[in-house]
Amino acid sequence: MTSVHPTAVVDPRATLADTVTIGPYCVVGAQVVLQDHVVLKSHVVVEGRSTVGAHTVIYPFASIGHAPQDMKYRGEESQLIIGAHTLIREHVTMNPGTVGGGMITRTGPHCLFMVGSHVAHDCILGEHVIMVNNATLGGHVTIGDYAILGGLSAVHQFVRVGQHAMVGGMSGVENDVIPYGSVMGNRAYLSGLNIVGLKRRGFTREQIHDLRHAYRLLFAQEGTMQERLEDVAQMSGDKPVVREIVDFIRGDSSRALCQPRLDRAA
Repeated sequence: MTSVHPTAVVDPRATLADTVTIGPYCVVGAQVVLQDHVVLKSHVVVEGRSTVGAHTVIYPFASIGHAPQDMKYRGEESQLIIGAHTLIREHVTMNPGTVGGGMITRTGPHCLFMVGSHVAHDCILGEHVIMVNNATLGGHVTIGDYAILGGLSAVHQFVRVGQHAMVGGMSGVENDVIPYGSVMGNRAYLSGLNIVGLKRRGFTREQIHDLRHAYRLLFAQEGTMQERLEDVAQMSGDKPVVREIVDFIRGDSSRALCQPRLDRAA
């Protein structure tokens, strides 16, 4: 049975599953959808056309679904969709999409948004993404599955961060980050592969070896990036993890690619 604290303000037009729990002083807007077993701890605001996936827990003072911080926004009824089993901690902010970005912001299931992190308009996040305290995404950012954004990091609008990538704390990321890559610094540079994350997630020694070999080829000093990419593409036929990097680099993007610093090149 739905449990709504008497101090909460819930619009009667909101759609609430029977197992939702809404704590003290929360505010829930008319177009909000809260799916099974969603918990709003207290002082949570959910507005706009926001759908919160099943078993998601939102902690105090989070602001979910309010108008995007985009000067071009004119009140269009865009959406915010939050995946199931997500944990949203205190003071997190998430904004819906805009006309310029497909009208939707979406996060996958099993994500963790730590205190003060921000998901801007038109961002698309995969599953099991972690944003550590005060990590910030500009608009139109794409984050792959299992990526981790360290505390106080900031990702420039339109940047892509590949799956299983690691963004170091306090990094300013203005260029795309390859899958399985690790970046750090202001402005961020590629510091290698996310080896610790790969081992934790059960990648085999052979897969890690293939990724290391591909990384060395891609960021060697000889030839052009296009030539090196073709060499790696030819070796990736039976190596899906390498193919993911090749496909990522070949993908459509308005940003350049994060690369190693010259003094740290492969």
